[in-house]
Amino acid sequence: MDSFRRADSVHGPRLSLLAGTGGKGCHRRDLALCEGPALVVRGYLTGRAFIAFWLADGRVLAGMNVNVWDANDNIQHLVRSGSTVERAALADLDVPLDQFTTA
Repeated sequence: MDSFRRADSVHGPRLSLLAGTGGKGCHRRDLALCEGPALVVRGYLTGRAFIAFWLADGRVLAGMNVNVWDANDNIQHLVRSGSTVERAALADLDVPLDQFTTA
């Protein structure tokens, strides 16, 4: 039963995002084949301090903050603004996150 809970916690957010953004429906075992938003990670997955962004057509559809302080306002602005961002710049820790919100 633990493996099912882990699968749901790992794949649940992506499936929810796919459903909410018009991505083609798919079963969680086929997740690698699903069409939908691209994931951009900013930070350190192994250190469990990162921000995950889901992008479509260069626009941030959603963001998830994991142990990164003082980033929520910038994440919310990016999602609400609908402005386009470059994936590489968004993932780059040397580019200040507030740079994307001051345009």
